[in-house]
Parts: sequence; C-alpha cells; structure tokens
Amino acid sequence: MSAMTPVEHRADPSHVETVERIVDAAERVFRHYGYSKTTVADIAKELGMSTANIYRFFSSKVEIHQALCARMLGDSMQLAIQIAARPVSATDRLREFSLRQYQFMVERMLDQEKVHEMVLVAIERDWDVIDRYVDELQVIAAGIIAEGIAAGEFRNMDPAQAAQLFFSATISLHHPMIISECTRKSNRASPEDLTDFALRALRA
Repeated sequence: MSAMTPVEHRADPSHVETVERIVDAAERVFRHYGYSKTTVADIAKELGMSTANIYRFFSSKVEIHQALCARMLGDSMQLAIQIAARPVSATDRLREFSLRQYQFMVERMLDQEKVHEMVLVAIERDWDVIDRYVDELQVIAAGIIAEGIAAGEFRNMDPAQAAQLFFSATISLHHPMIISECTRKSNRASPEDLTDFALRALRA
C-alpha cells in the first residue's frame, strides 16, 4: 500500500519525495494536536511551505489522512508477509501472525489518544483502503493455512473460509476499536490464549 496520490507524476522522484515529506509532517502534527484540531495550514507550517503548495499534492486533509493510514497499514502488511515466509511450521507462523499484528496495532496505531483518533476516523469513514487491507491479510493467512493443510498440521478445509473464521474468532486482536476496549478490561482472554484457542479449531 502506498501513500502516493492518484494525481502524482509517478516518474518524477521529486514529486514522490515531496508527497512522503507531507505525509511525514502530517503524522507528526496529527500526533501532537490530534486529527480534528489539525488544519492543512498546520501541516504546511510544519514543512515551511505554503498551504497552496500542499494542495498541489493533496486535495484535502482527508486525503492526507488516508495516505497516512494507508502507509501504516502497508507497514503492517509487510510484517505479515515476512512472517508468512518464515521457515517454521504453519502453526507457529499463524500464531506469530496473529500476535505480532496485535502488537503492531497496540504499539503503532493505538499508542496514544491522538493516534487512536486517526484510526477511529478512518474506520468511521469505511475507506476502501481498510477493506483491502483486511482482504489482503486474510489472503496471507489463507496461504499459511493451505500450507498447514498440505503438511498435515491442519484438517482438510477451504483455506479462504478458514482464514475468515480465524479472523472472526480473533477479531478482538485485530480491530482497533475492540482492542481499545479490551485492553482496559481485566476479564478478557489474553492474546496468546485466544490465538491458541482459534488454532485448535484448525488442527487435524
């Protein structure tokens, strides 16, 4: 997933670099002031450029926010891809996949109130980028499950459906709003116990 906008000149490295600088600055300002209190003028001031210049690259604060969320989700996706390629059992990879994604969400996207606000705004808008992110994560999980079936670790089933069920069973480890609520409760299953519970449903 990329922070680049549809209107950018893909062959122009300076354009791409400026887009990244704007997104970097937006993340700093959003983290400091919060998404709702930040204006495009604030981001421009952080960069020492004019507001009009920002609008040459992004049409609105919403579009900048979308690019930032896409980049954060892209980092999460790269983590998932790396885990899926590890030379260990499918069970170990799926466990690590679940727990590391949970850790990423807590540390990178819910580490403070103002970052949490950015995530909630993205969810409320139901952007396509989030739907694609979930779909792509499930495809990666389905690939791990398919390898586990072939190796005899998991029972014979449709890998895509199994990945959907695995995600549904562990939704409290992947959905930002649910994670935020559960981390404040003492009567919730631990991430490790919940992941192992879901894995037992897949085993042969």
